Amino acid sequence: MPHSQPSAPRGRVRLARGASPWLLPTVATAAISLSRARRSGRAAAVAVPATALAAGMLWFFRDPEREITQGRVISPADGVVQSIMPWKDGRTRVAIFMSPLNVHVNRAPLAGTVTSVEHVPGGFVPAFNKESENNERVVWHFDTELGDIEMVQIAGAVARRIVPYVTQGTKVEQGERIGLIRFGSRVDIYLPEGVEVDVEVGQATQAGVTRLDRD
Repeated sequence: MPHSQPSAPRGRVRLARGASPWLLPTVATAAISLSRARRSGRAAAVAVPATALAAGMLWFFRDPEREITQGRVISPADGVVQSIMPWKDGRTRVAIFMSPLNVHVNRAPLAGTVTSVEHVPGGFVPAFNKESENNERVVWHFDTELGDIEMVQIAGAVARRIVPYVTQGTKVEQGERIGLIRFGSRVDIYLPEGVEVDVEVGQATQAGVTRLDRD
């Protein structure tokens, strides 16, 4: 279903919702140390790493506008396809690994209604590790034109907080922002039986842009 929401000009970048607890203290420390650097050697010593960290945080929490691709299923995450696995019930799981360099705002893979958003407690091993199957996660279900679509946001070794933007019962457009995972992590999407995958392991993806299925 085409994305019908008005969007900002392509290329415009804003900061992700949910970034404030990490971003504000970092930027404030950098600003204060820079303002005092000429008068204090200690402040000068702090200014360089604090400014570098603040710049890194601004880059990590970027949230660029996207021209949403029209297709049945589009990628919910920026990253690299880590695995494509057939599931016992006939579905196919596409796992997308997100490094700290990727945009970490996730988007709705299809238009539909959010039927559930479930937080599941767990561990925090690196998202590329097989043991990450037991990590902290948020499990989403969407009622779509293809039926029930399951998507799972998985926390990694550093990403210890997943921030949903929408709640159960919300109607979302394809490509709409639905949540944030802080730092390196993974997003899994389960394609229904009969939907053919059109990406490969190792392929880079962009949320809202890369189409995951083939006609």
